[in-house]
Amino acid sequence: MSVTASLARTIEPQLSANALEVLRARYLRRNERGRIVEAPAEMFGRVASHVADIERRFGGDPTATADAFYEAMARLQFLPNSPALMNAGTRLGQLAACFVLPVDDSLDRIFASLRDAAIIHQTGGGVGCDFSRLRPRGDRVASTGGESSGPVPFMTVFDAAADAVCQGGRRRGANMGVLDVHHPDVEEFIAAKREPGRLRHFTLSVAVDDGFMTAAAEARPITLVNPRTGRAMGTRPADRLLDAIAASAWETGDPGLIFVDRINRDNPTPDLGRITATNPCGEVPLLPYEACVLGSINLAALTASGVFDWDRFDQLTDLGIRFLDDCIDASLFPLPQIAAAVHRSRKIGLGIMGFADALVDLGMAYDDDAAVGFARDLVARMAVRATHASRALATIRGPYPASRTVAMPGRAPRRFVMPRASPSPQRAP
Repeated sequence: MSVTASLARTIEPQLSANALEVLRARYLRRNERGRIVEAPAEMFGRVASHVADIERRFGGDPTATADAFYEAMARLQFLPNSPALMNAGTRLGQLAACFVLPVDDSLDRIFASLRDAAIIHQTGGGVGCDFSRLRPRGDRVASTGGESSGPVPFMTVFDAAADAVCQGGRRRGANMGVLDVHHPDVEEFIAAKREPGRLRHFTLSVAVDDGFMTAAAEARPITLVNPRTGRAMGTRPADRLLDAIAASAWETGDPGLIFVDRINRDNPTPDLGRITATNPCGEVPLLPYEACVLGSINLAALTASGVFDWDRFDQLTDLGIRFLDDCIDASLFPLPQIAAAVHRSRKIGLGIMGFADALVDLGMAYDDDAAVGFARDLVARMAVRATHASRALATIRGPYPASRTVAMPGRAPRRFVMPRASPSPQRAP
């Protein structure tokens, strides 16, 4: 199946010179000799056709859906993550950007995860790992009688592998490294990027719980715990740890914070486990072996003459949910454990981009109350609309398999309410 000729003819992508250069370098298909063999319109057609073909399974119209997908992408109103643009309709066929892998406390499991990460990087995905289970530096290694080097040196091995493996032959690998704030090596982790050139392919985040944040506010200590034994290994002033995190973040950009208790209060499948990590860019908290396809609505493409097109925003939210859900079934995943986990929970990530450009077009200052209100209305409206769109798909395609794990006695489903209308044309609900 292919995008209709009339649509491909009438909607030609309007791209800047920079955008064309990036497409040529990373996204457009090449032949065996390395020559580019498709134009941007053909790339969008390839992606739209491949993803929309899934509609056949559910009695939908793949041609009409491909037309809608193509139009949204060609007008730059909606764009999926890089692996979808690179790999849809190709032999590789891996469409997800975000992955999380477990890292367990044994040499065999550490290097098994390293192997899995390299395979994911090769297909264009980024990998998040929680290294908190690894025993701390200096801890006993029973098999050799020696001492452990701790999580951070093992992270340098992952970093070196990411540098060596080119994602889909087009870009370097990316990782997220997470360490619990109660881990005895947390101070080494916080300062890791202060050494120039170290962990260049990692984003770092300290996993903090509510207890730590309360202790920091009250200038109380927290206990450091050896994850192998569960025993206390001293204390640290929580406020000083938070100061160290802020200082390193100011100097190097890392680490950030992952608020694990807050994330797990909204964990949609708590019976499957506790979430402790995200993808490299931090958009999506995921369980081990889960993956996620991302897409963004371009707000800058929805403003004209100082007015935001809320109707089109609604349409694109519905379309984005359908596109991303189709991607789950259209994708070839790099490991069987990942395929099983993805189809079990069917997580997707719909977001926005072009916010600053939209504010310029709407005549709003970035720190204005109007801009804050606009952002609030955007995310509230998207959350409600996306939930409704997901429910509509579920009535036809069935709920995701893991949904039965959240039907617990005494736990009522969350009720979503549409935001109330606002008098401003830019902020109409």
